[in-house]
Amino acid sequence: MKVTFVSNYINHHQIPLSDILYRKWGDNYRFIQTQPMDEERVRLGWNADSSQLPYVMQYEEVPEVCRKLILESDIVIFGGVDDESYIKERLEQGGIVLRYMERLYKEGQWKAVSPRGLIKKYKDHTRHNNAPVYLLCAGGYVADDFNIIKAYKGKRFKWGYFPAFEESSEVDRAAWKENDCIRILWAGRFIDWKHPEDALKVAGHLKEKGIEFQLTMAGGGEMETQLKAYAKEHKLEDCVEFAGFCKPERIREMMKRSKIYLFTSDYKEGWGAVLNEAMNSGCAVVASHAIGAVPFLLCHNQNGLIYQSGNVAELTELTEKLCKDSQLCDRLGQAAYEMIAEQWNPEYAGKVLIELCEGLIKGEVKFQDKGPLSEAKVIKQRQMYKYLHS
Repeated sequence: MKVTFVSNYINHHQIPLSDILYRKWGDNYRFIQTQPMDEERVRLGWNADSSQLPYVMQYEEVPEVCRKLILESDIVIFGGVDDESYIKERLEQGGIVLRYMERLYKEGQWKAVSPRGLIKKYKDHTRHNNAPVYLLCAGGYVADDFNIIKAYKGKRFKWGYFPAFEESSEVDRAAWKENDCIRILWAGRFIDWKHPEDALKVAGHLKEKGIEFQLTMAGGGEMETQLKAYAKEHKLEDCVEFAGFCKPERIREMMKRSKIYLFTSDYKEGWGAVLNEAMNSGCAVVASHAIGAVPFLLCHNQNGLIYQSGNVAELTELTEKLCKDSQLCDRLGQAAYEMIAEQWNPEYAGKVLIELCEGLIKGEVKFQDKGPLSEAKVIKQRQMYKYLHS
């Protein structure tokens, strides 16, 4: 079987899964990279030396070879590329395609009323409903978005991103997190839709309550100056540390030492692989319900806590609750680790993806019972918070 993955660029969130697929299919697996990585992500340490990966090809270097491969592969996985021209010919020929997509309407489902947008969505998606084209939904809101345009009914699978899984024992994780005060971590770009300011508001409340804690803000970006000014104005400099841009491996080390991880993004966070990593590190996560990964990875009060996006009072209340209840913190962190260890890791995802591909070649479409490649059911965006708390 020949399988080709086409995406904008490869990064540390995709390499572990690609390694597993290459281990299975050898030189019959290829990852075609269509563009260089943007500078901001390079600064964050996302840049992978693709020259060291035997399965990676650069489209711009050998376009005709890549085009031929896309046409002739048994299955093409297509994700992260806005330019449909890469797979246009394959779709017209009726070849099997797995579309790996985050949500269509990150900025609001009201955009679905645009006639021009609907025409494009029909050309790209809806007209292929009876073709062997399937949707890998990278986020809990993707199925609802595609349901609006009536695309891929009965062919929508739960999917996501699968950073490297790091195995550890419960004893190890407890030792890592044994600190004089409660360590809390926020990590990401300092941009408006990630709402780093909300973490500082939580810090201000915890300090007023006399709770001993240390909040680390790892990252940088356009909001850095105003965030530091806020911390200074509210006298948080003794309990808030700005760690700057950190490479992924450094963030993982911070997660291991942190009891609590705050994830404050809104609907523009299509997936959010830091959630996988924080759960893998045994953190008790407090996350916004609007983040794409949250409906798939978190179960409220079982392996994490979910607050309504934008509700800083609820975010603060849940974080304070964890600070005051170490047993709850430990229980959620352990359950979070187990969710990643059992289901949402590259090894398991690779196994079920290989099974799916082998079935599709035979004309069989099979959903898993749970986790990756189970059915991505339609939950209306406006109902999601209630659904996650039910």
